[in-house]
Amino acid sequence: MATQSSISQPPLPLAGRVAIVTGSSRGIGRAIAIHLAELGARIVINYTSKAADAERVASEINDFPVREEITGKGPRAIVVQANVSEPSQVKSMFDAAERAFEAPVHILVNSAGILDPKYPTIADTSVEDFDRTFSVNTKGAFLCSKEAANRLKQGGGGRIILVTSSTTRSLRQGFGAYAASKTAVETMVKILAKELKGTGITANCVAPGPIATEMFFDGKTPELVEKIAAESPFGRVGEARDVVPLVGFLAGDGGEWVNGQIIPVNGGYV
Repeated sequence: MATQSSISQPPLPLAGRVAIVTGSSRGIGRAIAIHLAELGARIVINYTSKAADAERVASEINDFPVREEITGKGPRAIVVQANVSEPSQVKSMFDAAERAFEAPVHILVNSAGILDPKYPTIADTSVEDFDRTFSVNTKGAFLCSKEAANRLKQGGGGRIILVTSSTTRSLRQGFGAYAASKTAVETMVKILAKELKGTGITANCVAPGPIATEMFFDGKTPELVEKIAAESPFGRVGEARDVVPLVGFLAGDGGEWVNGQIIPVNGGYV
């Protein structure tokens, strides 16, 4: 017989599903990982160098109250170090997810990314910085999408969600390499969605505007931050909580008919 507490609790839409969230030790990726866990998913917290931050995210998720529909073997979240620009490490990340949760991966959210805090013009962008930006932002998204296209659960519930940027539309000076690296990902996801025909896997991009994260503040003066906030119709910089509901929707069954799309989430900042 159901208890009163089980009757009063709404169902968890992602219960029984496994999600990999890259770059989830901090920033937008962290918020996405926690939100998907709140929706019932078991989570791979991925990081490159911030091990302590990643462990804290996993601990927070693993301390969530027990829910009957997600009770099973193993933890709610695990931590996996992987550089998304290295093919073998991306493969190992998927392997770790399947071993830990004894299930195929259902959802990939690629949130790993870098931005040059010097904000150089194209003329002043070094070849090394250009290559590094494309290695993480573009090659990383490609490798994660490639692995996901071959390994996500087919037949329904498979989701590829790539985090890009509204700079692909605003075309701000100082963001040349960054915006170009994200534009390439947006083009790729449109083609990927078509190539996944028949698998039941969707592929979309979420393109945030300015979001108050460590990466956003790095290299910006307080005056510049105020100027950016003033350009928004809401008079503020976005927060990670403004982005996660869209990702949660796309990851669930309700997002199935949204496919091959680039969805800005920026409060009207263009």
